[in-house]
Amino acid sequence: MFGLFQKDMPRLDALSAEQSDECAALHAASFRYPWPQSDFEDLLAARTTFAEGAYARGNELVGFILSRLAADEAEILTIAVKPRRRSQGIARRLMHASMARLQVAGAKSWFLEVEATNQAAIALYRNFGFEQVGERKSYYRTAGGEAATALIMRRSLR
Repeated sequence: MFGLFQKDMPRLDALSAEQSDECAALHAASFRYPWPQSDFEDLLAARTTFAEGAYARGNELVGFILSRLAADEAEILTIAVKPRRRSQGIARRLMHASMARLQVAGAKSWFLEVEATNQAAIALYRNFGFEQVGERKSYYRTAGGEAATALIMRRSLR
């Protein structure tokens, strides 16, 4: 029975700048204030960016994670999963893949910022051993335009 679910799991593969338009579209479906396609193009072309995509049948991008490495510190820049594909373990698989690549590249710690009200993301990050180490007031904007707090989270990779 469980094998039925496995065959629908997307394959993971590295992203390149050629997928910047797909990333921008998926980001727009996931966030109130999405990044422009040009930002994705620049990030995906940078050699310090680590990017993993989750591809469903037909090569459809259903999720991705972008991280950046500076010295021995990595930062999750963004992670997104298509709304209809959430709660299927895709984000967890993307996190595992990104963490493995970053460890090989020499990362010793991982940082991220997450909106304080995003309980699903916070739970995911806590399951990976992230702990809150600070916060940034008025870092995000809500759908109504109000300021929202970002939690700064950290996890040691070694």
